[in-house]
Amino acid sequence: MSGLGISGLKSGIGNQPVIDLECGVTYEEWEETVPEVITGDPVWKFYAYRKALFLYDLAWRDCDKLVRDLRGQEVARHSIRSAGSICANIEEGCGRGFGKDRNYYLRVATGSARETRGWYYRARHLLSPAQLKHRMDLLSEVIALLVTEHNLQRQSQSQPLTPPPAL
Repeated sequence: MSGLGISGLKSGIGNQPVIDLECGVTYEEWEETVPEVITGDPVWKFYAYRKALFLYDLAWRDCDKLVRDLRGQEVARHSIRSAGSICANIEEGCGRGFGKDRNYYLRVATGSARETRGWYYRARHLLSPAQLKHRMDLLSEVIALLVTEHNLQRQSQSQPLTPPPAL
């Protein structure tokens, strides 16, 4: 995928693109760089997963800036862990099909997204206002997508599997 000429990307190890945040990579540009082994997986169809994975890549790069400050090192540790937990719990939940197990993992992913948003707020002194706003907006979008999916799952579980007989 290298050589695509996408603004804000540089070739990395093994010709894998590397996100350069200073150039401002968009979600669409990032999505073009995701390998087929990821995009071919059924979990990729879940839009919240794609957005969470994008957020994780951004968080990874944000950590480079955070760890330069002693106070930011702990924030970096917590934010990258909680951002990774969003994706991991969606992956685990989608591997469970539908039902209570999937809903459990969606709730955990939602909690991790809220935690990550909190860590970004705590990092506000070390990130630019534009970066902070972008991450907070992206996390709010991921949370909304997860809550919506969880509510849809709950509604479908509470409805009878077969329609009631006609009177």
